[in-house]
Amino acid sequence: METPTHKSSMAPFHIRKYQESDRQKVVGLFSQGMFEHVPTTFRHILKLPQTSVVLLGGALALFLVSGSWLLALVAGLSLLAALRLLAKFPWTQYVAHSLQTDMSDITKSYCSKPGSCFWVAESGGQVVGIVGARPVEEPTLQKEQLELLHLSVALEHRGQGIAKALVRTLLQFAWDLGYSEVVLSTSMLQHSALALYQHMGFQKTRQYFSVFCRLVAIPIIQLTYRLPAAQESHLTGAL
Repeated sequence: METPTHKSSMAPFHIRKYQESDRQKVVGLFSQGMFEHVPTTFRHILKLPQTSVVLLGGALALFLVSGSWLLALVAGLSLLAALRLLAKFPWTQYVAHSLQTDMSDITKSYCSKPGSCFWVAESGGQVVGIVGARPVEEPTLQKEQLELLHLSVALEHRGQGIAKALVRTLLQFAWDLGYSEVVLSTSMLQHSALALYQHMGFQKTRQYFSVFCRLVAIPIIQLTYRLPAAQESHLTGAL
């Protein structure tokens, strides 16, 4: 299904289903969107009390032992570099995992199975936004819950309503197929995404930590959009 062209103050765009020729741009857009969160993660880690203790305490201890401020400074800078790598780790792992699983063959994962789909937003002949939808992995909930995955919009095309249009397309798809809920997971640090989802009617339903996220105090937030009953003739709220 291809949606009508959307007009914005910047440039018109339209949303259509994924084609195999989109793969390179889609993977690039997905990866870029994930790695954008590295600086935010790094700043978050630096603000943690335990980080200050390690940085300052470690440098002071090394100075007291060696008597060299230069050595303490070099050690502190090395630790900062290590923390930068630590901030990059979860996003690198997520991208690698996705490219080995559902994103390894987008057509097979999203366009060849009932209840799944992958859309791109196109502007000026270029893919500038993406989003995917698949039934949740829990077998008992697969007929009730659709999962929103990999929403991303190119940096230079943000603020034009593309992300909102992609989410609306997915919500309509879910409603047409009779799903009762659309669910997604995002991190506390993805501020713009959280604001968008909550503005569109998604509600926080769960908060949890992966092993890494617990280490650096970054909760994973699950959001849910409850769709109107199937007998209703149109979506309400965000739609």
